[in-house]
Amino acid sequence: MTSYVLTRWEPENSAFWQDEGKAVARRNLWISIPALTLAFVIWQVWSVAVLNMPNIGFNYTQNQLFWLAALPALSGATLRIFYSFMVPIFGGRKWTAFSTATLLLPAVGIGFAVQDTSTSYGTMAFLALLCGFGGGNFSSSMANISFFFPKAEKGTALGLNAGLGNLGVSLVQFVVPLVITAGVFGAFGGEPQTWVKGSQTKLMWLQNAGFIWVPFIVLSTLAAWFGMNDIASAKASFADQAVIFKRKHNWLMCWLYIGTFGSFIGFAAGFPLLVKGQFPEIDPTKYAFLGPLIGALARPVGGWLADKIGGAKVTQAVFALMIAAVFGVLHFLPHGGQGGSFQGFFSMFLCLFALTGIGNGSTFMQVPTIFLTLHKRMAGSSEAAQKQAVANATKEAAAVLGFSGAVGAYGGFFIPKSYGTSIALTGGVEAALYAFIAFYLSCLVINGWYYARKNAEVPC
Repeated sequence: MTSYVLTRWEPENSAFWQDEGKAVARRNLWISIPALTLAFVIWQVWSVAVLNMPNIGFNYTQNQLFWLAALPALSGATLRIFYSFMVPIFGGRKWTAFSTATLLLPAVGIGFAVQDTSTSYGTMAFLALLCGFGGGNFSSSMANISFFFPKAEKGTALGLNAGLGNLGVSLVQFVVPLVITAGVFGAFGGEPQTWVKGSQTKLMWLQNAGFIWVPFIVLSTLAAWFGMNDIASAKASFADQAVIFKRKHNWLMCWLYIGTFGSFIGFAAGFPLLVKGQFPEIDPTKYAFLGPLIGALARPVGGWLADKIGGAKVTQAVFALMIAAVFGVLHFLPHGGQGGSFQGFFSMFLCLFALTGIGNGSTFMQVPTIFLTLHKRMAGSSEAAQKQAVANATKEAAAVLGFSGAVGAYGGFFIPKSYGTSIALTGGVEAALYAFIAFYLSCLVINGWYYARKNAEVPC
């Protein structure tokens, strides 16, 4: 078992990196990516499955259905706070294998629960909370990968891990509507349900929304257990990592990450409902997966750009353009039920998704750079002191990456809720969109003052 533990790990040492470090780091990254993709799939599976439940005999109110879709976002964001600190305590390999295996609980549970219309609402709500395991995995996955790569390549590596992982949001929205129309597992998959809407009826295997992912979760768990590594120097207790709560830049980066990832996951969750309300003649299920797909694919681009020209510069441009794109959305909205352009509205939202993806990549490049700079400043000039500063900075940055991911994930709940609140108070969604603009302005000021301007406190 000790062969899985890397007793020497010096990614900033160019000779070590080229001779052996790069190959090991990339192997861990390519095993991490599908595990994280599956985590996002399970996190978002209720957003698709819940749409068909009333048509197969579940007599839940609209409010109950809303909460089933919203609970994974709440539990996932909360679990991220704890998952942020797990890799240095247990080891990246062991924690990735364990956290991936836990995805089997909601996947199998949903598969059995939806086959019986007498399943209690409490059971369904519990399964929705369990889907939060998928949301939690992001923080530990990003923290783990941050340990493997040198500063010069962290942005690209973290962008690939998160960006391809985020593809799970689009994957589940694309795959589930297909697999529930056929008995994929034959007799082993259970009997079909009868889907009824007015005079229309058809057979549906809603259990496949959960079951279809089980073999892939098992394979990913085994790949993590037998193919990944733990880094001995990355060990740290919770007390060691809790120092980030005293760091000003932890909270500043949390704020910026709400603006990027919080917007990505919130827009993804709320877009179908927003389309349905503003453009009733449009079928949102035909377009819902495209936004998250573009956002996920843009994330590695953001990491790559940040490595090339600086994370703060990229982030600054992202927030400026997001403000312009929200004004574009406002321009193309119908007013009083009249006018509006879905093509323009959809184009502006695709721009927003792309920008959130780029910003996700650039902000996650900023974090390791900020903490490395701060620790090197505080350390002595000796080689030993500088080496220790690098180790301390890596541990703190990993915790901040995880914790900021936790805070940002609450956007998956609050953005859709802000649309509903805006409609309830004002009769339209414009107030929510103006609130987004104000928030992005605050992000622009914070990022510009602390990180992007000339003579910034921590240029990065």
